[in-house]
Amino acid sequence: MHVPPQGKLKEADTLNIQAVGYNAEVIAKWIAERTGVNMRIVRKPNYGGVVAFSLLMLLVAGFLYLRRNSLEFLYNKNMYAWIVVALILFMTSGQMWNHIRGPPFMQRHPQSKQWMYIHGSSQGQYVAETYIVMSLNLAVAIGFVMLNEAAKSTTESQKGRNKVMAIAGIILVAVFFSALKSIFRAKYQGYPYSFLFK
Repeated sequence: MHVPPQGKLKEADTLNIQAVGYNAEVIAKWIAERTGVNMRIVRKPNYGGVVAFSLLMLLVAGFLYLRRNSLEFLYNKNMYAWIVVALILFMTSGQMWNHIRGPPFMQRHPQSKQWMYIHGSSQGQYVAETYIVMSLNLAVAIGFVMLNEAAKSTTESQKGRNKVMAIAGIILVAVFFSALKSIFRAKYQGYPYSFLFK
């Protein structure tokens, strides 16, 4: 509350903390408007990110030091492939959108009161939906890896195993890609294409 030197209190002389919050910049701006005194807000630097990154680098350096006699894992193509697949799944599922917007995990439908895991609009997304889409994309990726591995080896002794891997890969790709299309169709009303599921 600001009490002016002359005159009566006005409504603007009281800062509504519930509406504007306890942000220092907002309070300083309100004080400057009421009194003409400008305040400079100085915040101490946040070293949390630097400390976390330093600890991570220390952990990696310690791990490499302990394994200094056997660093063959650095030349493992499969490790890098899985890291790339995990990064792609993380980015294409909408996890960054969740990080920026902060949506709820899931919500109840206003009329039916059932839990909704998939947002009904193309303009929104729940956190649960992100995990569902990520899992479906992972299943499709595993299906393609199985198809690729089945086609790679051509030895006679692995023919039966390759046939099973190829059929399982085709089933994984078909079923989970159809589920992805049905989610997309539910979010984008009027999308004409579907595969196994409506």
